[in-house]
Amino acid sequence: MNKAESLEPAAPAAPDDVPASRAELARRVRHTARRTEAHLARLYAPFPQHADTWLPARATAGLAPDLGERLALRLHEALAEPVRHLVEAGGRRWRPGLVAETIDLLGGDSEHYGPLCAALELAHTGSLMVDDVQDGSPLRRGVAAAHLVFGTATALNAGTNAYFAFDRAIRLTTPGDPTLAGRLWDAFLAALRSAHAGQALDITGHRAEMGHAVRTGDAQPVLALVRLTHRLKSGAMSAVGFETAALVTGAGPRRHHALAAFGEALGTAYQIADDVADLRGVRHKGSATKQAGEDTRNSKVTMPLAHAVTLLPRPRLRALWDTLSAPDAGERERAEVRDVLLDCGAAEACAREAEDLLSTAWTALAAVLPESPRTRLLREMAWHTVRGSAGA
Repeated sequence: MNKAESLEPAAPAAPDDVPASRAELARRVRHTARRTEAHLARLYAPFPQHADTWLPARATAGLAPDLGERLALRLHEALAEPVRHLVEAGGRRWRPGLVAETIDLLGGDSEHYGPLCAALELAHTGSLMVDDVQDGSPLRRGVAAAHLVFGTATALNAGTNAYFAFDRAIRLTTPGDPTLAGRLWDAFLAALRSAHAGQALDITGHRAEMGHAVRTGDAQPVLALVRLTHRLKSGAMSAVGFETAALVTGAGPRRHHALAAFGEALGTAYQIADDVADLRGVRHKGSATKQAGEDTRNSKVTMPLAHAVTLLPRPRLRALWDTLSAPDAGERERAEVRDVLLDCGAAEACAREAEDLLSTAWTALAAVLPESPRTRLLREMAWHTVRGSAGA
């Protein structure tokens, strides 16, 4: 460890132990996530706020009070309510929860920086709203997708507006520290650029590479592009959370890099696990929170499909790809595709890849973290997040 890192603040008092069972760990994850709720409401209140919440103050200068009230109500209905529709539906909140745990581990104050953690969750929620429009998804977190409730135009606008919660969070948490504010903004904008590039790759798909794999048996190009898409689309936004923890705690270069790399690996591994979850559908307390097979309905090339290239006989793979590519394939045929992907070992290959990705990144991160129960807890929470992946 270099000299700069040896001077970093010590971690606060650690918890007495690491939860022993999966159920106890799940309760700890939920407890950590609940810490975010007040900060979510602070940034996106359940009731109309002053119009200046959404606009520069100069924009509303000179408005009559009654007009200002109507404006505040209208902006709340168009910007806040669609986002809160999904926020109130639940979600695992693992992104802000793990970032808050990391800030505390590194000696910071996660309560003070709670708005930044909440803003990461709001940005994720906004991206889901846009994603659901692009994929034509009818269900999210067990409720109707936002575009079906509020209309496509409103959902798209409110979803993209949720990205700017990070701006307000920076202003709330870094008054008088323009250097830190600038570094946070640089990191967040870089992550947003990456996420949009990943979404672009996801929309355009990898059909040419999958076709090549079906013809030749060479899975490497399609695997490489699906991995890149996941790393950009999901890994980048997870990475910026851990980078935020590094920035607000003054982490040195080695620790900063290791945190960002682990965050990227965590987000990517989670997306790989989510590809598998899509094959089975997602249920919580007996109710569907995400329909099974949305990816197969959209003929998406996902990680299980890419891994199936080396697991299925070539004729079987060709037949599966022909079915998946056929615009008139029915639900029964697409369900058979999902069954084949689950039966051929592709799900297990995805689990191994996610596990290896996370393990490699953790080994590098553990070398620059203090030895403490809090560090072990962070590891267990990260693994629980990926192994228990059940949708966003």
